[in-house]
Amino acid sequence: MQVSPSDSTMKMESSKEPCNEEAWDLEETAPEEKKRSGILNVIVSGLALFSDGYNAQIIGYMEPLFSVLYVNGMSSTIKSRLSNSYLIGEIFGMLFFGVLIDRIGRRTGVVAATAFLILGVVLATASHGKSELGMFWMMIVSRGIAGFGAGGEYPVCATSATEAADETVQLRKRRGFLVAATTDFAVDLGFVAAGVVALIILACYDQQNSEGVWRIAFGLGIVLPISICFFRIRMINSTQYQKHSIKSSYPYWLVLKRYWKPMLGTSLAWFCYDFVTYPFGLFSSTIVEQLNPDNTTVQNIGYGTVINCFYLPGCIIGGLLMDKIGRKQNMTLGFMLWAIWGFILGGALKPISSVFPLFVVMYGIFQALGEMGPGVSTFLCAAESFPTPLRGHFLGFAAAVGKAGASIGTEVFTPIQNSFSSTEKGQQAVFLIGAAFTVVGGLISWFLIPDMSRELETEDARFKAYLEEHGYDISSYGEALVINQRAS
Repeated sequence: MQVSPSDSTMKMESSKEPCNEEAWDLEETAPEEKKRSGILNVIVSGLALFSDGYNAQIIGYMEPLFSVLYVNGMSSTIKSRLSNSYLIGEIFGMLFFGVLIDRIGRRTGVVAATAFLILGVVLATASHGKSELGMFWMMIVSRGIAGFGAGGEYPVCATSATEAADETVQLRKRRGFLVAATTDFAVDLGFVAAGVVALIILACYDQQNSEGVWRIAFGLGIVLPISICFFRIRMINSTQYQKHSIKSSYPYWLVLKRYWKPMLGTSLAWFCYDFVTYPFGLFSSTIVEQLNPDNTTVQNIGYGTVINCFYLPGCIIGGLLMDKIGRKQNMTLGFMLWAIWGFILGGALKPISSVFPLFVVMYGIFQALGEMGPGVSTFLCAAESFPTPLRGHFLGFAAAVGKAGASIGTEVFTPIQNSFSSTEKGQQAVFLIGAAFTVVGGLISWFLIPDMSRELETEDARFKAYLEEHGYDISSYGEALVINQRAS
């Protein structure tokens, strides 16, 4: 393509003036380089969330080991705090980094989140204390730090993957599948990998309970974050962010007036999803152990891993369906099918659990239906329902509300079970309560989450026009505008 003299002159004149890094990226980055960067960002986002899934789930497989190794320090209270410290750290990380990546850029946010994750995992691996209780408290705090970094990955990776999949028409048509594969599928694959790694390490120790098992399992959680640091430092902020970032104060009152409904819908739907899926995922080995108390630690971890493997086909099916029938439609369908299956499991648990392989398969399908619908849809609905300058804010907020649901669900799961006269009745209760929550989630997703254009630019343009209509100064809205003003 030829460049006219006037164009080249304009470009030279504009280059004489100082401009920030993101404006330079937008003006100078070649289309082919943007495409390559977009694809790389999608892949790296998937690897990062895979790492987060591993670090979140590995504690569930190590807790039975802790109960044997540290009889004096391990208690039901410590068990809950070990599980929840990571989740609570994630909540704060989602809120903090969600705002940060909108304010100062995707690249800066992602590097900072990775640094916190690595620091927390290193400290958790090195946990020591004058007593067993002291060691567990160091582990709890360390996993909270790791969770803070991992929480930052959610808005960072989901926004990066969504915007990267908007760089070309071909990517945009398959955005549902791409985002599903690099968000929820990646997290769930990390869950499965945690179980496989735990089994391999136990095999290396001849199935013997040893301190080395959990330290190695924790330590392996830093391999991927360190490996992808190089790519994250070199990543380019997406075209949408460079065009639409806001460099002045945010008009939050105008924002809430326009987006309160999708904010409520995406947040509450994510809450219902995490409230059900997290405890059933984290305690899958515990449920198996309750039904088969004679199982060894290896058998319980193995069955729990098999159940979590059902997550993966659910994510793939959900990703394909989102591109076919729509985001909110897929979420609502998944919630309702999940509810039906949960009521079946809860109502007929005794005959189903009497044939243990049947129970494992039906439990696995229960998990798969959750991933097929809300599991993959929560990320994309929260990313597409808001314009680029607010995407990190609202996706981080929705994910934080979801993790609050996960924390509450994890906290009440065991007390609900224990409040009944038998283990069987307690398990029935948690399935039936979980199914009821999924019905609520389906209603929320259908009535409160909007159908959005597949092209991110559409809502960005509407939001910019909305701000201008309400008297907001848009002179600092978007780097593209700044470049055009300099050029003119």
